[in-house]
Amino acid sequence: MSFGLVSFGEALGDPVPVADVVGQYTDDVNRVLGYGYRQVHRSAPEVGLTDLAERAARQALDAAALAAAEVDLLVLASTDLTEYLYWDAAADLAHRLGAVNAEAVLLTQACTTGVLSFDTVAGKFATHPRYASALVVAANRTCEAYWNRMDTQPMVFSDGAVATVARRGHSRLRWLATEAATDGRYAAFHRLDVGGAAAPFGPGAEPPAVRDVWHVMEFFDYDAEQFEQFARDLDERAVRVTERACERADVKVTDLARLILVSDNERSMASLAQAHRVPLARTNRELAAEHGHLGAADQLFGLSRLLAAGELREGDRVALISLGRGMHWACTIVEV
Repeated sequence: MSFGLVSFGEALGDPVPVADVVGQYTDDVNRVLGYGYRQVHRSAPEVGLTDLAERAARQALDAAALAAAEVDLLVLASTDLTEYLYWDAAADLAHRLGAVNAEAVLLTQACTTGVLSFDTVAGKFATHPRYASALVVAANRTCEAYWNRMDTQPMVFSDGAVATVARRGHSRLRWLATEAATDGRYAAFHRLDVGGAAAPFGPGAEPPAVRDVWHVMEFFDYDAEQFEQFARDLDERAVRVTERACERADVKVTDLARLILVSDNERSMASLAQAHRVPLARTNRELAAEHGHLGAADQLFGLSRLLAAGELREGDRVALISLGRGMHWACTIVEV
C-alpha cells in the first residue's frame, strides 16, 4: 500500500511563557521549570477539541486544493476527552467540514494515536480500493477539570491540532511502515474511577479529583527503584518498536534523518534519544521546549514544522515515535 502526505494545517492555543503561569498549576514551581519547556499553548474555555481540529483541517484541505466532499476517509486522533460523552467527535468534525462522503473514524489511544493513525489509513486504503484521499487530524485539548496540564504527568500539556491530507499513490512524504505494541498491566494509569458505566455520575456528586503524578507512583508502592526500572522499560520497548518499523522499511535506526518523539521533558527526551543511539539534536527537542506537549499531535506537528523550516531533504527517512498511557508504543516511518 502506497500513500503520501500532501499538505498540513495547524491550530494552536494562545502561547504564554511557562514561567508566567506555572504557579496556577502547582506549588512545586521549580520542578516544572526544570522540565525545560519555555511556552505552553492554552485555548480559551469556549474552544473545544473539535474547534481546534476543524481549523487545522480546513488549512490542510485548502493547502491540498481538496474539497471536503472529496475526502474518502476522515481520521480524528485525540489524546484527552472530547467535549461530550456518548458523542462521536470524528462524525461531528466531518459534518462541520462538509465531508459528506467520508467514512469517519475516531481513535483514542492517548499520545500514540497520531502515530497509529497512519496504520489506520494504510489499512483502510488496502481494504477500500476506491478510497483515494484521507484527512487525518491529531488533536489535544486538555480537560482541566480532570487533568492538570503541568502536574498530572512530568510534562507540560499544550492545546492544539495538526491535520494532514494523505493521498493514495502520492510519492512525497510516503508512508513506509507502522509498528505498535501494548502492555495492559498499566491500563489503569490515570483512570477516572467515577463517570463510567462502573460508577456513573450521580445527582449532586462531586466530580473526580484532578489526577496527579502520585497516582502512578502508587502503582509502584512509591518505590523509586521500581519506577526507575519502569522508565527504563519504556525506553527499551520504544526502541524495539522502532527497530521493527525500521526493519520493515529497510532502514537502520542510526541512518534515520530525524526521530520525532513525544514532546516530553528534556531529561526523558534525552534518555529516549540515547536509547536509540541518536543525538538529541536529531530529535524535535527544540520544538518541544518552545511549544509544549501536544498529545497525539506531537509527531505531525514536528514533521510539519521541520519541513517548513527546510530541515528535511528529499529521500530522508523520519521516524515518528510515541508512547502513551495504556501502555502503548508506536512508530511510523515516513520517507520525505
